[in-house]
Amino acid sequence: MSDAAVSMAAPGVLALAGVLDYRSGPALRKQGKALIAASGEARLVFDCTAVVKSSSVGLSLLLGFMRDAQAAGKTWELRGIPENMQEIAGVYDLDEVLAG
Repeated sequence: MSDAAVSMAAPGVLALAGVLDYRSGPALRKQGKALIAASGEARLVFDCTAVVKSSSVGLSLLLGFMRDAQAAGKTWELRGIPENMQEIAGVYDLDEVLAG
């Protein structure tokens, strides 16, 4: 089992941590979506500074969280995107999407 978590670290700060992969992805997606829906903040920060390693699943999680925030009428920003996630984003031409 991979060591991963998503939590509301502070009001409006959704923190991802650990290893983001196919084992952790489905549960994190469900938990993060619920946290975004429950947040009363108009602006969210998706904080990835505690992500140890990520496959393309981590990028998919972020894109899903961005859609969730947009659907809830919230703006968002990304913080601490690990280098390997940036590289994966580059392969799929998603650099600009992650830039906000």
